[in-house]
Amino acid sequence: MHDGCAGSFENGKQVVDKVRQMGFAEQPMPMPLDIKCVECGENFEMENFEDKCPKCNMVYGVTPCHAFDPVNVQAAGINY
Repeated sequence: MHDGCAGSFENGKQVVDKVRQMGFAEQPMPMPLDIKCVECGENFEMENFEDKCPKCNMVYGVTPCHAFDPVNVQAAGINY
Protein backbone atom coordinates (compact mmCIF):
# COMPACT_ATOMS: atom_id res chain seq x y z
CA MET A 1 0.00 0.00 0.00
CA HIS A 2 2.77 2.47 0.81
CA ASP A 3 6.51 2.52 0.18
CA GLY A 4 8.07 5.41 2.09
CA CYS A 5 7.69 8.85 0.53
CA ALA A 6 7.52 7.30 -2.95
CA GLY A 7 4.31 5.41 -2.13
CA SER A 8 0.87 6.22 -3.44
CA PHE A 9 -2.66 5.59 -2.26
CA GLU A 10 -5.84 4.67 -4.08
CA ASN A 11 -8.15 6.71 -1.83
CA GLY A 12 -8.41 8.89 1.23
CA LYS A 13 -9.32 6.00 3.54
CA GLN A 14 -5.95 4.40 2.80
CA VAL A 15 -4.19 7.69 3.59
CA VAL A 16 -6.02 8.10 6.91
CA ASP A 17 -5.45 4.44 7.83
CA LYS A 18 -1.72 4.82 7.15
CA VAL A 19 -1.45 8.05 9.17
CA ARG A 20 -3.22 6.30 12.06
CA GLN A 21 -0.94 3.24 11.78
CA MET A 22 2.14 5.47 11.87
CA GLY A 23 0.83 7.28 14.96
CA PHE A 24 0.72 10.69 13.27
CA ALA A 25 -3.06 11.20 13.14
CA GLU A 26 -3.24 13.65 16.06
CA GLN A 27 0.17 15.25 15.54
CA PRO A 28 0.39 18.80 14.21
CA MET A 29 1.72 19.30 10.72
CA PRO A 30 4.83 21.47 10.20
CA MET A 31 2.54 24.19 8.82
CA PRO A 32 -1.27 24.18 8.62
CA LEU A 33 -2.90 23.94 5.20
CA ASP A 34 -5.96 25.80 3.95
CA ILE A 35 -8.47 23.21 2.75
CA LYS A 36 -11.81 23.54 0.97
CA CYS A 37 -14.10 20.69 1.96
CA VAL A 38 -15.16 18.52 -0.97
CA GLU A 39 -18.45 17.72 0.76
CA CYS A 40 -19.84 21.07 1.94
CA GLY A 41 -17.47 23.66 0.47
CA GLU A 42 -16.40 25.03 3.86
CA ASN A 43 -12.87 26.45 4.05
CA PHE A 44 -10.90 25.38 7.11
CA GLU A 45 -7.34 25.12 8.35
CA MET A 46 -6.00 21.57 8.51
CA GLU A 47 -3.63 21.51 11.48
CA ASN A 48 -3.02 17.77 12.07
CA PHE A 49 -2.11 14.96 9.68
CA GLU A 50 -5.68 13.76 10.20
CA ASP A 51 -8.29 16.45 10.57
CA LYS A 52 -11.96 17.02 9.81
CA CYS A 53 -14.17 19.71 8.41
CA PRO A 54 -15.77 21.57 11.33
CA LYS A 55 -19.05 21.97 9.42
CA CYS A 56 -19.80 18.47 8.04
CA ASN A 57 -17.18 16.20 9.73
CA MET A 58 -15.56 15.04 6.49
CA VAL A 59 -12.27 13.43 7.57
CA TYR A 60 -9.08 14.30 5.71
CA GLY A 61 -5.61 12.84 5.82
CA VAL A 62 -2.15 13.51 4.48
CA THR A 63 1.11 11.67 5.14
CA PRO A 64 4.03 13.58 6.69
CA CYS A 65 6.03 13.21 3.45
CA HIS A 66 3.29 14.98 1.49
CA ALA A 67 2.05 17.54 4.02
CA PHE A 68 3.60 20.49 2.19
CA ASP A 69 0.85 20.90 -0.43
CA PRO A 70 -2.97 20.85 -0.07
CA VAL A 71 -3.23 18.94 -3.35
CA ASN A 72 -1.94 15.86 -1.46
CA VAL A 73 -4.72 15.95 1.16
CA GLN A 74 -7.41 13.33 0.56
CA ALA A 75 -10.94 12.98 1.91
CA ALA A 76 -11.76 9.68 3.61
CA GLY A 77 -15.46 10.08 4.43
CA ILE A 78 -17.74 11.72 6.94
CA ASN A 79 -16.79 10.67 10.49
CA TYR A 80 -14.42 8.03 9.07
